[in-house]
Amino acid sequence: MIKICFLTSVHPPFDTRIFHKEATSLAKAGYDVSLAAQHDKDEVVDGIRIASLPKPKNRLERMTRTVWTAYRKALEIDADIYHFHDPELIPIGLLLKRKGKRVVYDVHEDVPRQNLSKPYIPAAFRKPISGMIEALEAFSARRFDGVVTATPYINRRFLELGANAVNVNNYPLIGELDSAVPWAEKQDEVFYVGAISAIRGVREIVRSCEFLKSPTRLNLAGRFSESAVETELKSYPGWTRVNELGFLDRAGVRDVLKRSVAGLVTFHPLPNHIYAQPNKMFEYMSAGIPVIASNFPLWREIIETNDCGLCVNPLDPRAIATAIDHLVMNPELSKRMSDNGRQAVLSKYNWSIEERKLCTFYEGLL
Repeated sequence: MIKICFLTSVHPPFDTRIFHKEATSLAKAGYDVSLAAQHDKDEVVDGIRIASLPKPKNRLERMTRTVWTAYRKALEIDADIYHFHDPELIPIGLLLKRKGKRVVYDVHEDVPRQNLSKPYIPAAFRKPISGMIEALEAFSARRFDGVVTATPYINRRFLELGANAVNVNNYPLIGELDSAVPWAEKQDEVFYVGAISAIRGVREIVRSCEFLKSPTRLNLAGRFSESAVETELKSYPGWTRVNELGFLDRAGVRDVLKRSVAGLVTFHPLPNHIYAQPNKMFEYMSAGIPVIASNFPLWREIIETNDCGLCVNPLDPRAIATAIDHLVMNPELSKRMSDNGRQAVLSKYNWSIEERKLCTFYEGLL
């Protein structure tokens, strides 16, 4: 049996894309699958062997000790194919190639552009770090056996570098978050789930609550990326309308989706966002709630073509508030958009389609 080892030093072991989609799909296809990730114990879950990595005390320890521990675990597992998910593991991928292993790099984000806006990187270092990562990816792309990308935009970039690249979109698992309930049972609530950070528009989302004409509340789920942002948000008048839910597991997310009228994904217009395809946008659609999204051309094309939500200027809290009020006060419109979004996921934006692409790609590697 062909052995596949997934490697991540950053993501949790049960990350939706890594574990529940890719690893599970390949295990179902008959491969022997392991996953090395930060975890408190070695165990087997759904037929996938979890090889635990120590949880680092800080980012520097993760990028040094955890990375090299991942390399040692990879050698112990002795797989036929290694599939890694973080740019900090590129050197490990190159070392595994030198040992004659087949190696796949899974690119979730346009990392060079992403680093241009990371708040924890001092502004003066962002461009040099971005350039270094771009050069490293360009150097390694043709040396790896394959590159799996999460968006068509990232895929085009790696194809231009000469990589054996395939695009496997991070679309939802059919039925996982299906929260279809009679629309009359919905509450006057909207939902944001994910990392809570300034560049993902959380300031404007909370400020929009100040301008609402309807009695709508904001369900806010996720972890704050910066304590300063948390302190700032809690000082806003609009915070009195926020249901702070913290981190939710998938069942918890589904429960909140059931009572929410719309889902928010109003990221700022940064280079890494404009051509992204946020998983949460498609998850809102799959759950049967309209989407309120940034008015980027790509996002507007998806939402307006499928008539499943509204697009707004993500930097304008009043525009966000107007969109929320419009959906809350027009239940027939919201119900139509919810049905359209769910149908679009069932027909084209779902993991079953992407799973076939991943399995076909692996057959080609072998």
